[in-house]
Amino acid sequence: MEKETQDFNFNNSFALSLEDFFVSCKSEPSSSPKLLKLNNNLAKELGLKVDFLNSKEGLDILSGNTLPEGSTPIAQAYSGHQFGGFTPLLGDGRALLLGEIINAHQERKDIQLKGSGRTPFSRGGDGKSALGPVLREYLLSEFMHVLGIPTTRALAAVSTGDLVSRDTYLPGGILTRVASSHIRIGTFQFATALGDVKKIKTLADYCLERHYPDSLNSDNPYLNFFESIADAQCSMVADWMNVGFIHGVMNTDNMTISGETIDYGPCAFMESFSNKTVFSSIDVQGRYAYGNQPEILVWNLTRLAETLVPLIDTNQERSVELLTEKIDKIPSLYEKHWLEGMRKKVGFSSGGSADLSLLKELLAIMEANQADFTLVFRRLSESLNGNDEEIKSLFSDTTSLKIWLKKWKIRLAEEGRSKDKIYQSMNSVNPMYIARNHKVEEALLAAVENDDISLFQELHSVLSTPYVENKENEEYSLPAPVSDIPYKTFCGT
Repeated sequence: MEKETQDFNFNNSFALSLEDFFVSCKSEPSSSPKLLKLNNNLAKELGLKVDFLNSKEGLDILSGNTLPEGSTPIAQAYSGHQFGGFTPLLGDGRALLLGEIINAHQERKDIQLKGSGRTPFSRGGDGKSALGPVLREYLLSEFMHVLGIPTTRALAAVSTGDLVSRDTYLPGGILTRVASSHIRIGTFQFATALGDVKKIKTLADYCLERHYPDSLNSDNPYLNFFESIADAQCSMVADWMNVGFIHGVMNTDNMTISGETIDYGPCAFMESFSNKTVFSSIDVQGRYAYGNQPEILVWNLTRLAETLVPLIDTNQERSVELLTEKIDKIPSLYEKHWLEGMRKKVGFSSGGSADLSLLKELLAIMEANQADFTLVFRRLSESLNGNDEEIKSLFSDTTSLKIWLKKWKIRLAEEGRSKDKIYQSMNSVNPMYIARNHKVEEALLAAVENDDISLFQELHSVLSTPYVENKENEEYSLPAPVSDIPYKTFCGT
């Protein structure tokens, strides 16, 4: 029987254009790899053969044991502010970019192995990943994709057959990650740290061509470039806030130029609503708490603006002035995206002058009652049919909620749409199921400790249709059992 083959047709523009921003290196072998999860739909979109990826030859590539033809494996270099402190050299310490593919939609996509071993940027680490974080990123990134939130994607999850040393010895894993690119704000900070304006320009020109070609036709391409990145990241963070997602490590090296969510380490979805919610075990000061994410967005984009000063205008003062004008507009730009998403969540298809205050009032009532973020918005639609009990059951004190519901129904009357259409539209944007932290941990624990991925598969299946309510999946809609121990997430390094 003839072996299945695959031509990846790599088109490696980063390696050809940006020699100062990477180091060539290779992956370390996996002793006895096993393919745990393959994203068939994404594989087809990338023009890859599912049968090949399921074969031994495909597994050898996904586990880092062999290189696909045409690959130029590199570890990318970047800097970053980590919890506010600047580190001049970070880089891919446990990731390897195999190359770039032009997909079925003529879009350029990075193919990267994450957890494939040491690189020149590993800084004393082993460059490996434990299996738990690999499965976690697969699950959460694909769920974010289903929600319509810009994100990196997961093509495959592999167990390596090797143990990695963390607090204890854990099974190792490798994630095959797909992204529009892995270029970050930190990449531009690295270019600035090199101290050569030509290198900043080379990077910016590459990113303009790859991600924001329309900016090339503007009067000031680099200023428009910054504005485009700001808009993409504002939209992304607004999407996070609209679903109660907390990234956990919004360092500048974790914020992509493309506006895609990246690095699902200590992230989580909020249950009881509170702006102060933090899950990350390393965020002891709450810098990246849920309610702080919009402010950190502005802070990070300001760091990006600093790197672009030499490109905007030959007069530095004028350059700073132009960029400052754009930075000052970011909060209102973010609010525009956030308000657009929140209006849809409560059934508004048009804009009303009092919408912002009405929405903030609801959030304040939710916070005072520690109401479940996801279920409040999902059950709100039931009130359209006169059933207020569903949403009332989520609040310990319904006095303020009753007043708010009356205001909301008066505002809905201005819509001029049928209750049925509003009901359908609300349920199409408010998920019934999210990646609830206790269910994620339950699935990962079974996979890591018992070599049983059935719970992972089941949770992944539920999250693939999060807007469709199914009574058989009720356990996936419920908040975690009450516990005196706060839920914490941990970075996978």
